[in-house]
Parts: sequence; C-alpha cells; structure tokens
Amino acid sequence: MSSPFKSEKIISHSIKEAELSTFLVGFDLTDDGKAQYRLKPLIDKLLEVIHEFAFGFHEGTETNNTQIFSKLTEAAKSIYKIDEFQKVKDIYENDGSILDTVEDKYLRRGEFGELILHLLLRDFHKTTPLLSKIYFKDSLGHTVHGFDAVHIEPETKTLWLGESKLYSNGKNGVKALIQDIHEHFKSDYLNSEFMLVSKKIKHFDNIPDKDYWVDLISEETKLSDKLNAINIPLLCTYTCNLFTDHQDETTEKFINDYRSEMLELKKYFDEHYDHPLKSKLNIVLFLFPVQNKVHLVKGLHNKLSLLQKLGE
Repeated sequence: MSSPFKSEKIISHSIKEAELSTFLVGFDLTDDGKAQYRLKPLIDKLLEVIHEFAFGFHEGTETNNTQIFSKLTEAAKSIYKIDEFQKVKDIYENDGSILDTVEDKYLRRGEFGELILHLLLRDFHKTTPLLSKIYFKDSLGHTVHGFDAVHIEPETKTLWLGESKLYSNGKNGVKALIQDIHEHFKSDYLNSEFMLVSKKIKHFDNIPDKDYWVDLISEETKLSDKLNAINIPLLCTYTCNLFTDHQDETTEKFINDYRSEMLELKKYFDEHYDHPLKSKLNIVLFLFPVQNKVHLVKGLHNKLSLLQKLGE
C-alpha cells in the first residue's frame, strides 16, 4: 500500500526503532556533475501537504485535478490568516530568522515544524489526521494551542499526540521537546485538550470509529488506559553539519557519522527526560537533520506566499 504523499522518494526513513525514528534528505547531481542537497524537492513535497495540513479531513479527502490549484491557494491564504505564520513570513522576507532562544514559543509555529511532523506521520507511520489546528483557529487568527499533531492509527487503535521543534541546534530542540512533555502530559492539561478535541470531531461523520476515539479521550476513561493507547512522537528538525561535510548520503562514512549523531541525540534525550510518568508514556523521538533550517523555512514561505498572491 503506497503512502498518501509518496515522500519516501525524497525522504529516507533511516532508523526505525520503537523509541527512535530518524529521517534524512540526501543529494542529487546537478548538470555540471556536482552534488546538491535536495532542498527544492523537499519544499515541493511539503507544499503538496499544505491543503490537508490546513483543513484536515474536515472537508473530505477527494480533490480532482481541476481543484488542486484553488485548494492550494485557499490553504495558503488560510495559513497566513494565522498570526504566527504571517509574523514569521515577514521576518524571513526581511532576511531574518528565528533564533533557538526566542521567548515567544508560539512564533515557532510559523516555521512549519508541525507541517513536517504531519507529513512524517502520514507517510511513514500510516496515521490519519483527526483534526487540524489551522482549521480551528480562533476569532483573533490564532491556532488552537495544544498538541502540534493529533492523529489516529485506525488499525492499531492508537492515538498519536505529537510535538515538533524546528531549531538551528539539535540538542536545543530536544531540550525544548522535553519541556513540552512536562507541560502537556498532566491530567488536567490532557482532559482540557481532549474536551476541545471531542467538541470538534463530534460534528464530522468521516472519522473512522469516531465513537471509539470520543470514548477513549472522555474524562470517564482512566488516565492509565488513555496513556496505553497513545503514542507521543517528538520531532526535532534541525540544521546539521553532516550535509555540508558530506556530498553523498550513501557512503559508509556518511552512514556511520549520521547514525552516530542520531544515537548521540537519543542518548541526550534519555539522560535529560525525567517526567514523573516516564514509564507510562510511549514516546518516539523523531530526528530529521537538514542542511539548513533557515533555507528550508524561507523556501517554504517564498513558495507559499506566491500561492497566496496568485489566489488573490
């Protein structure tokens, strides 16, 4: 069964373990025979996901060829109605970037970490998005604050609650993810978030086994039973020197260096992760090193801005 967006042609799923899932984009040859990081194919693939990311399954999943352009421009316009995305676009258009030390953590949402997580879950972990935060923005143009991804895996009856970070430094991103776990995996926070999710999804008829998910996240269900049915993907996408130090992801040297860095970050996570419910949380650390996070975000905003303008 093929993946929804077929991103495996561009993104390699390198390490596939119960608690560690890592990805990479490699190189291709240019006309003059030099190696070039496949940034453009990655950006183009992420743009294919924009409509589903923005609207989820709430408007159905069928789109014919004549609707593709209008759906993409509609999605682009909806995203830039969100305050964080518009602010970040303005920053990058003026040759700025978001530093790892930025105090406004919601500003990071405009850097598309959630979009990358959405694609990785859909194509490599066979999930279905339960709802889109972009779709359920509030009247002031803010996304519904909460988990960065709320997906389901119908076959295994698993709920995926994800967090994402897009950083210049991998350890900074992992550290921030650990902080998210401490903030979000408390009974009061979970019950509040699940109440919002229940209110939203009860209006949609195309959610597989909707009654099961509503029952799972209800306040009447024990916290331990909820946690047993939840996977927590923590995505850190970050700038990595591997893609400037190497020019071929298939060499033994690159493969060894890549694996060494992934395991080092996983070790850093394990050493610093100390949540009281640690033994009850099914965490999967997602690591996605890229050549340059600034170039990735800027490229996405450039193309999405163009789509927005074409739709005006």
